[in-house]
Amino acid sequence: MATESTSQPKKAGAFDIRLIIALLIGVYGVILTVMGAFFTSDAELKKAADVNINLWAGLGMLVVSALFIIWAKVRPLVVPAEPETEDAAPTTGE
Repeated sequence: MATESTSQPKKAGAFDIRLIIALLIGVYGVILTVMGAFFTSDAELKKAADVNINLWAGLGMLVVSALFIIWAKVRPLVVPAEPETEDAAPTTGE
């Protein structure tokens, strides 16, 4: 029983760089959000003109991370089933 799945293009999945970037930004976002929400003193807020910058930066990073994940899910990278050979590579017109 031969299947034709070998000729179908495959998705990059976990090797998509957008997901790796989303993970890194998301981890930093969680850390900053927790630090801003639970470990910010009044003295630190005074230094920052009463703006909880860790909280806002963390929430912003979480939003950016979510956007990267949505982007990767909506427009996945497709890996060609067969690698290009030199004969099949496009010419530059030389």
